[in-house]
Amino acid sequence: MDTQSPFSFLGRLAESASGLMGKLAPPQWLVHEGQRRMVLLLNHVVMQEAEAQNRLARQKERVVLARWRQFEMRLQVTPAGLFDLATAEQTPDLTITVEEQSPWAMAQSAMKGDKPTVRIEGDVQLAAEINWMADHLRWDVEEDLARVIGDVPAHTIARAVRGIANAARGVVDKVAPAMPGSKTGDEQKRESHTS
Repeated sequence: MDTQSPFSFLGRLAESASGLMGKLAPPQWLVHEGQRRMVLLLNHVVMQEAEAQNRLARQKERVVLARWRQFEMRLQVTPAGLFDLATAEQTPDLTITVEEQSPWAMAQSAMKGDKPTVRIEGDVQLAAEINWMADHLRWDVEEDLARVIGDVPAHTIARAVRGIANAARGVVDKVAPAMPGSKTGDEQKRESHTS
C-alpha cells in the first residue's frame, strides 16, 4: 500500500499560494517602497567591501534588470560604485532572470545554501562583476546587530538564529522528497553529473 507523506499537504499549499501570488499583484507604491529598501540593503553590503565598490564604479551608469515571475527591478550603477533604482525607460545592459518559479523550491535551495538557477543576457563584463559580488559579498548581520545592542547579545542572538536555520535545513531535507515537484538527492546528483 502506497501511503502519502503527512507533509505532502505543505507542497499543495505552497503551490496554491504560488498560483494565487501570480494572480494578485501588490500595489505599485508597495513594490516601489520594497525596491527602495532592497537598494538600501544592497548598498549597505557593498559599502562594507571596498573591492566591490571599485568593481562597480568601473561599470558606472550601466543598468541591470533583475526578474522573477511577475516582479522586475531595474538597478543603475552609480559613479560611487553603489546601486540606485533605474527608471523603466532605461534600457538594461544586463538582464538576470531567476528561472525557478516556485517560491517553495527557491526556499529549499536557499536553505541548502544553493544559488537559484538564473538566465543571464547582456554585457559579459557587468555579468562577471555581479557574479563576483554574489560569490564574495556577505551581509554580516551579527556585526550590524552588535553596533546596536552590543557584542554579547548580538552573538547570542546570531547563535540562536544559526541553530534555528540548521533545524530548518534538517526539516527541509526530510520534507523535500515528499513535496510535489521536488527532486530527490539521486536526481540532483544525476543532474549535476550531466551538466
